[in-house]
Amino acid sequence: MHIAVAGNIGAGKTTLTNMLAAHYGWEKRLEPVVNNPYMEDYYSDIKRWSFAMEVFFLKERFRDVLEVAKADHTIIQDRSIFEGVYVFVENNYRQGNLSETDFKTYMELFDLMVRVTKYPDLLIYLRKSVPELVRQIQKRGREYEQTMQLEYLKGLNERYEDFIFRRYKGKVLVIESDGMDFEHNPADFGKIIDRIDAELFGLFSSVETTEERRSLCLREQ
Repeated sequence: MHIAVAGNIGAGKTTLTNMLAAHYGWEKRLEPVVNNPYMEDYYSDIKRWSFAMEVFFLKERFRDVLEVAKADHTIIQDRSIFEGVYVFVENNYRQGNLSETDFKTYMELFDLMVRVTKYPDLLIYLRKSVPELVRQIQKRGREYEQTMQLEYLKGLNERYEDFIFRRYKGKVLVIESDGMDFEHNPADFGKIIDRIDAELFGLFSSVETTEERRSLCLREQ
């Protein structure tokens, strides 16, 4: 089984991935941030380094896709290949950080990869507002993230809303995470576990269909 955790920068994806892996005994696959050779350069000059950065992530996520497909046990992944493309790459393209040529080349490469790629069995989306994201980014204090422009973060959140509620066709469990502290508050973590258990092992599904997600999004606009 393949589980993925989605969410904007500062949403708590890595923390939740680690906690769920420990709770259920799943194998975890974390996003290659520490070993990414482009990370610091990217945040200091996004337009200059966008293409190299996104191709690096695409390569790493496709490697995970191939390994997950061969696994005979459950793997939980911090950010899926679909999210990287339809949120981060599209955001950079829309904000002028990727040229038309680079975007076309990237999407052609992704289209080849997606022919052998399936949706995760469950995508857990940590939905968080921009003010909460900013607070968390400041709190964790990663130096390279402190130069991030607010418009870039807002653009990512808009792309996440479009991706989750309008474009993604797989199963999604939406966690409204504003005000939650699942890392330090067992009750908050328990609420997430209850919803995952209900979907994976219970009688009643708590997962929204694409149409239900779209309706929820429209009601909140």
